[in-house]
Amino acid sequence: MAVQGTVTRPTFWGIGHVGELVFYLLSAVAILTFAYGVYRRIERYTTGQADRIDRLDDLPRRVVDAARVVLSNRTLLDRDVVGGLMHAFIMWGFLTLLIGTTILAVDMDIWTKLLGQPSFFVGDFYLSYSLVMDAMGLLFVVGLGVALYRRYAARKWRLWGKHTGLEDDLFVWALFLLGVGGYLTEGVRILGTGFPSFETVSFVGWFVAEVLAAAGMSAATAEAVYPAVWWSHSLLALAFVAALPYGKPFHMLSSYANVVTRDEKAGARLPGIPADLDADTGAEAVEDFTWKELLDQDACTKCGRCSSVCPAESSGRPLDPRDVILDLKAYREQVEAGESEEVDIVADGGTSVIAAETMESCMACMACMDACPVEIEHLTSFTRMNRQLTDQGDVDSNVQDVFDNVMRKGNTFGERPEERADWTDDLDFEVADARETDVEYLWYVGDYPSYDERNKRVARSLARLLERADVDYGILFEDEKYDGNDVRRLGEEFLYVDLAGHHVEQFEAVDPEAIVCTDPHSYNTFANEYPEVEYEEFADDPLMEFDYDGEWNADGAVDVLHWTQAVEELVAEGALGLAGDELDYTVTYHDPCHLGRYNDEYEAPRELIRATGATLAEMPRNREDAFCCGGGGGGLWMDHDEETKPSEERMREALEDTDAGDAVEKFVVACPMCMTMYEDGRKTGGYEDDIEIVDVAELLVEAVEGAD
Repeated sequence: MAVQGTVTRPTFWGIGHVGELVFYLLSAVAILTFAYGVYRRIERYTTGQADRIDRLDDLPRRVVDAARVVLSNRTLLDRDVVGGLMHAFIMWGFLTLLIGTTILAVDMDIWTKLLGQPSFFVGDFYLSYSLVMDAMGLLFVVGLGVALYRRYAARKWRLWGKHTGLEDDLFVWALFLLGVGGYLTEGVRILGTGFPSFETVSFVGWFVAEVLAAAGMSAATAEAVYPAVWWSHSLLALAFVAALPYGKPFHMLSSYANVVTRDEKAGARLPGIPADLDADTGAEAVEDFTWKELLDQDACTKCGRCSSVCPAESSGRPLDPRDVILDLKAYREQVEAGESEEVDIVADGGTSVIAAETMESCMACMACMDACPVEIEHLTSFTRMNRQLTDQGDVDSNVQDVFDNVMRKGNTFGERPEERADWTDDLDFEVADARETDVEYLWYVGDYPSYDERNKRVARSLARLLERADVDYGILFEDEKYDGNDVRRLGEEFLYVDLAGHHVEQFEAVDPEAIVCTDPHSYNTFANEYPEVEYEEFADDPLMEFDYDGEWNADGAVDVLHWTQAVEELVAEGALGLAGDELDYTVTYHDPCHLGRYNDEYEAPRELIRATGATLAEMPRNREDAFCCGGGGGGLWMDHDEETKPSEERMREALEDTDAGDAVEKFVVACPMCMTMYEDGRKTGGYEDDIEIVDVAELLVEAVEGAD
């Protein structure tokens, strides 16, 4: 031992054999309590519904990928570098201390006592061990100090909410006291054993010992108080281990499991539904959620990152994505404990866990999921609740009108299908009918470019670009219907399946090399969701108006492109004859959610803007951090009582927060819904004289035709 000159430390110094036995007994109790708690959690997940997505396929790869995400703290560093570093210090410090404790247990209990080998916890190994443990433990304490400052001194708003409670305080303070208590225990031991010279490697503990000595504590006093200090630290550590599965600390395990089982296309593709039209696909009761949705609830750390980026929350709508997940968790736990009578999960009026207006506030922008460091799939649960609202008939009246329009007329406007291609009448060339002639590119125009006057101008601009580049393209005329992306996110799943079946029949008949979409919403659902539909399960249903019974594009043989991707290739080939200096505007660009966060396409529209010669000034919130226009998830069709519309806030950001400031002349979009929302926001926000809303296609046409 150190007191006898050996380079090591006495683990149970001053504790005695009886104390050692008591410690092992309490350790066994703590470990068993921990194991039982984890078992109960897992058992609870098995009561959830099966997930229609295989969450455990290629498990070794999933485990390794999740380890990379968690250990790198990559998701935590995004948007909040201080918070990310803080968490990295805490996590790496905690893991190091855990590994160090495990090494010590292996030496004491297995290597020496069980196998009868001489201890390896001596000499250079001990010195290296002590140095690493002190260094990483210091990071642990520093990280927790920052966490305490942000929570209690700075009172960072997103860390507080209606679900903030005593367990949050106990969690952070228990960790902090564990870290500080470890150093106090070490310092008292170093002082009590007479400052062995080799213990200088334990630089933090040595510093604590010197402070205690300077404060008047003698070696004899240190030796006398050491058992009390040691037991205080040990009991807190064992209590923490035992309590870990029963409260917020469980996220240390559930978060990693959540990352392992994530769907990399979550949000972009929603879980499918069984072909049985009477099947329960909503959220009538707690038991209707899948095991993954239950795991999502337990993985939530209450960090509020989803709240801080949610455009609905910032606009004053009654939606906080964190609260929705935690409301569901709290209700589930109350029901399981017999502390609450069962009520509706979601409803319009009356007593329910989640109010209908809360779900109606969601813009399906996926910002919450992108910001979540533990891969909670909010939209999966939100869509389940929207399905329940649809089943109950509790949808917004404007949304119900849209559903009726789509069912009767095939479009969200309720206009005659025969008028769908009337926008082409003002062109000085004919647009090919893809049903009658072979085409290389099938252009899916979409509802808004077909029927909305402002977006018709965008459609005509894109047509002129395709014509100029001599592209072999055509459209479906009246056989084109609404794509279904947003009605699906509003819960009208079977209408969506009917639309998908209709379109894949048309796609198969045309057999194009590629499908080009004007709208990112169409692009998303064609690329990510139409191939997931099991058409054969629905084809014979009398309520479905299609006969297609095969898979569609499961192998990706047909390219699905947003028009900016297709035209970027044409520009790169020189098909539009741009020199790159045609326009001298200063513009900013808004990333559509369904093109950017949903499908990771950020550069194609920017390359097209640069190709015109325009100067692109980025807004602070751009690419994956872009702020939603407010139109997704049915927001385009609903009236919300909000002080500042998301579109108005984005106008303000464009003119006030870009480096170019009010020199920005044009606000460029690449989505028909964004066009509609921002034209409205420009008027209601009083920005009509300050900035112009244009589509990338209109900017390109001006450059191309102006160069003639």
